[in-house]
Amino acid sequence: MSFEMMVGLYVKDDSNYSLYRKAMIPVLETFGGGFRYEFKVSETLINESKRPINRVFAIYFKDKNSMESFFNQPKYLEIKAEFFEKSVESTTIISEYNR
Repeated sequence: MSFEMMVGLYVKDDSNYSLYRKAMIPVLETFGGGFRYEFKVSETLINESKRPINRVFAIYFKDKNSMESFFNQPKYLEIKAEFFEKSVESTTIISEYNR
């Protein structure tokens, strides 16, 4: 079993977002995480959050504790501050589930 999230983002700077992904994936993998799917989307038909979305992905971890540890890990937070915050306008957690 694993813990997963479906996430929608509005990426406003693809270059910095690519640098964020490149830097964060090695940290993510140390927590047993990875990506199952990722899509660039051009049209959102229903969006209850009202935040724009142009990217959707499924991210997984071995369990919820691993996810929480990853998102609170100092190295990840450093990468997030350097690249993610400059490149992403909004984040929408679409769902969380055990798989």
